[in-house]
Amino acid sequence: MDSDRSPAELLEPAGLPLGLAPWLLSLLALVAGLAATAALAAWQQQRMDAENRRHLMALAQSEYTALRGQLRDFELALRAVQSSFLATPVTAAEFERVYTNLALRERLPGLQALVFSERRNGPDGEHFPTLLVAPREGNARVLGLDVRTQPANLAALYAARDADQPVMSAPFRLVQDAADHPADGLLLRLPVFTPGPAPRDAAERRRRFTGSVATSFRISTMAGEVFPSQWRDGLHLRVVDVTATPATLVFDSHSGLHPASSGAHFERGLDFASRRWLVSIHDARHQTRDFAALLPILIAGGAGSLLLALWVASLATARRRAMEIGEAMSRRYRESEQRFRAVNEMLPALVLLVQEDTGRVRYANHAARTRLGSRVDDVTLESLFADPHQRSELQQLDIAWEGVECLLHSTNGDRFWASVSIARVQIGGGAKKLMVATDISQQRQLTELLTYQASHDALTELMNRREFERRLERTIAQAATGGPACALLYIDLDQFKLINDTSGHAAGDQLLAQLAGIMREQLRGADVLARLGGDEFGVLASDVHDEAGARLVAERLRQHIDGYRFVWENSSYGITASIGGVLIEPETSNLKDLMAQADSACYIAKENGRNRVHFYTRADDAAARRRTEMEWAQRLRTAMEEGRLRLYYQEVRPLLELAGGTRLEVLLRLLDENGRIVPPGAFIPAAERYGLMPAIDRWVIQQTLANLDKLHPEGVGLRFAAINLSGASIEDETLVDLILSLIRKHDIEPGRLCFEITETVAVRHLSQVSRFVSRLRQAGCRVALDDFGVGMSSFGYLKNLPVDIIKIDGSFVQDMLSDPMSHAIVRAVTDIGHQRGMSVIAEWVDSEELIRALAEIGVDHAQGYALHRPEPAAMYLPAS
Repeated sequence: MDSDRSPAELLEPAGLPLGLAPWLLSLLALVAGLAATAALAAWQQQRMDAENRRHLMALAQSEYTALRGQLRDFELALRAVQSSFLATPVTAAEFERVYTNLALRERLPGLQALVFSERRNGPDGEHFPTLLVAPREGNARVLGLDVRTQPANLAALYAARDADQPVMSAPFRLVQDAADHPADGLLLRLPVFTPGPAPRDAAERRRRFTGSVATSFRISTMAGEVFPSQWRDGLHLRVVDVTATPATLVFDSHSGLHPASSGAHFERGLDFASRRWLVSIHDARHQTRDFAALLPILIAGGAGSLLLALWVASLATARRRAMEIGEAMSRRYRESEQRFRAVNEMLPALVLLVQEDTGRVRYANHAARTRLGSRVDDVTLESLFADPHQRSELQQLDIAWEGVECLLHSTNGDRFWASVSIARVQIGGGAKKLMVATDISQQRQLTELLTYQASHDALTELMNRREFERRLERTIAQAATGGPACALLYIDLDQFKLINDTSGHAAGDQLLAQLAGIMREQLRGADVLARLGGDEFGVLASDVHDEAGARLVAERLRQHIDGYRFVWENSSYGITASIGGVLIEPETSNLKDLMAQADSACYIAKENGRNRVHFYTRADDAAARRRTEMEWAQRLRTAMEEGRLRLYYQEVRPLLELAGGTRLEVLLRLLDENGRIVPPGAFIPAAERYGLMPAIDRWVIQQTLANLDKLHPEGVGLRFAAINLSGASIEDETLVDLILSLIRKHDIEPGRLCFEITETVAVRHLSQVSRFVSRLRQAGCRVALDDFGVGMSSFGYLKNLPVDIIKIDGSFVQDMLSDPMSHAIVRAVTDIGHQRGMSVIAEWVDSEELIRALAEIGVDHAQGYALHRPEPAAMYLPAS
């Protein structure tokens, strides 16, 4: 066929026809030459167009993969931040540290800000103010921005909450930008839940929903990063959000340039974060033809035609000239192929072209040769894959991979993870496989690091509670099916709080890290050690056969802890541990009961003198009491979530004078599941043991200050209300700031508030309580020392404790009529209190005889059933 002959052969003369006039021969030769030149130019243009189209499709596929990978990097980073919130509450400093450690600005081009919006309930519904932002520089305007003011953003937030999936916004102008800045901002959002395991369904997500984290970024910057500058003049990238109605233009690399209706064109949908983008890539130079490449052909063809027309002058010269022209055209073909290879050489992705029938690599670009080895051209495609199943898939003719994660190994022997796409293509009349791969080893390492951080304690590098409980659940399931006998050991350090209080938290952290190493050395290879929280550790001892075997493991741990001396600066401390154990047997029902039994056994070990091992038995009365407290703690948490706490009050009556206005003490009651009132003695011990008192105290303070004029029927005539504070709340340095902010918010006269602190708390934390009390009194509030005398402390510390009121413990008041010592103590407390300028209140006054006796010795006020029985706050009563 003529099409198989070279251009030189096409122009080779086959002899001159005879009998025609020379001018006619010249004219025919000229017409034939020009026709051949035009056909050759058209054929060359078609070939160049086809090659350009192949170049564009390869570049477009790489660009599409890079754009999708960049969006996935944003999602992965946001998931990392969400995992931090699930592991533990995140402060502003920790939020900034997460941003810095993840190096988000370097990893995520176009990133503007990482923000956290907290869910807050207000009178008009939920608000989501932005409380945390990183980096602060350039993003200050975002702080305080309420998502509620943006309906579309709010709807996206709720959608992310219910599905626990990322939701991305339509393009908009970032609040950091000026009014004339293009709307090139996007927002990717994920929900944040309370610490614990990931929520299982929409109902749990809504219940544990606390806010959301989001990244704002500029699509123009991100697209520009994944769209190298050497491609921008030749390719036209358009991204359209077809989720919106009407469709919205997200990015256009050549604004004002309309896509070609014909020619090279790549178009594919990209689904991400509840949005669908239509990614289109066109030839930006489709409206211009590179006639310079055709100019040599046209010139050579015209010259050849002219020479052919002058054939009569020199046949030999015409033929030689035609052959030279054919050689020039062949050189053009080779240059075109070289241009194709040059473009692929510049791609950052690994590009391989594989012969389909043999499976051997026929072409590898520079990135592929660098990563896979310079000898990659000599191997088969299958030999580069480590997974045998994937190697077998490569044998299929209709293979079509898109973004498949594969473990590749180079010809040099090193391995790495890559995202691989493979398609079957037709090139040069033959079938080949085109593979485009991107190295994702760093992304895999980041994922593995985040997985490790989510399952391990950062301080001790032991398993955390969540991962430990997963192991326990698997062990319980194995025990139910006849697995090996195992035991759970619950370890609680005995003197940790003393070391923490005297030498500081840095010493406590160092002690925990060192003890973790000591305990790890004493365990067997199959045993599991975890930090459960604070100074509590858990051990899953495997294959212990019976209680005796488990006790050996526990005693070995206890002895090594007991024999360890902790040295910090100039101090040396001994440390012991109380260990509770429980065997994991086939009848073990669930994780909750198992943990409760181990905790109960540990509690009994402490009650029996500490520094000992105790294994759980059902006959333990102390364990039953402990379980009751745990059940009350759970019931109390539920009651707080369901709003079943109630304020009561008891009036404090004057004994020596008729002072104007009512005085009262605020009390707390709980409504059980059936609406019955539960006295505080039933649930306060559990709240103190399980750390719920700070939350309860804050609730009482907020409710009291918000409804101060609604507590008592006298309303604004209420003289003062006394609020009890627990020892745990005194240790909270932010509590005073909360109280003062609530006083300002509700415009309350500070003198109407009195805060009660027990004597035992004051003695145990004298310096801290003194600072706490001083700040309240400077603001104008009163402070009372409650249960005075029960701690059997000396009166000397009263000189250094600035309080306004002393409340004598009721145990002395009740016995003062029959016990001379109690009578003397009440009188002494009254006299000392008056000498210090303090008012004195007697508690538990339940008879008229006590009222008269207290008045005789000068007690100022009394409180008890003989004067007033507790009542619900007036705000709960129906309006009259």
